[in-house]
Amino acid sequence: MIDLANQTILVTGGSRGIGKAIVETLHRAGASVVLHYSQGRTEAEAIAAGLGADGVSSNRVYLVQADLSQPGAARDLWAKALSWRGSITTVVNNAATMPAAPIEGDWDTWADAWQQTLQVNLIAVADLCREAVLHFQTQGGGTLVNIASRAAFRGDGPEFSAYAASKGGVISLTRTLAKGFAKDGILAYAIAPGFVRTDRIKQVMAERGAEYVTRDIPMGAPADPQDIANLVAFLAAGLAPHATGATFDVNGASYFH
Repeated sequence: MIDLANQTILVTGGSRGIGKAIVETLHRAGASVVLHYSQGRTEAEAIAAGLGADGVSSNRVYLVQADLSQPGAARDLWAKALSWRGSITTVVNNAATMPAAPIEGDWDTWADAWQQTLQVNLIAVADLCREAVLHFQTQGGGTLVNIASRAAFRGDGPEFSAYAASKGGVISLTRTLAKGFAKDGILAYAIAPGFVRTDRIKQVMAERGAEYVTRDIPMGAPADPQDIANLVAFLAAGLAPHATGATFDVNGASYFH
């Protein structure tokens, strides 16, 4: 059984979908969890209540709001998260956005989508990783788990080129940090999910048919968010230190070459 009883873990985008599953799984394993949310305060409070929190915090759950689409917000989030316990052992960069920007669309839509996507999916991730690395160096190590995407390797629809590019950046960032700071006891991993059965994917399946999502997944169904959450808990527990720098694919064997 994975035991995270001595860990304080920051999870971004923890109010729904994959993030929700991660928060609940880490909490069950004994971790103290900083649950970051942007707009989903109601959802975040409901999760905290389900975990036994009273209001915005308990002994093992702490809610922090931050809009990561704003430059500098990640640094403020880090300061708030760190103030809770004075130490953070693992950061899970899960928050992401995916606005559509067709190439043939108008310029403002294109430019705004790229700015927002890179800010949330890559720059805020890099900012949090920077703060975490500096902190981890003072305490003898720590762990970064960055949620990337299958799209980092196989691309995405043309209207989501910014999303694919941002997730490719997350992979390169993770490998760079793993290589550069292994000597400090800092571990860095990436997880690259394919389609995951979140509310958004369920909506896509309802609107376009299940075949639209499952046609290139040999296992025949999207992954369950719990698959990703279990892997995060495993990595946070330090059970595979020499896998640092690796990317873990969770995509039901949906590769193409």
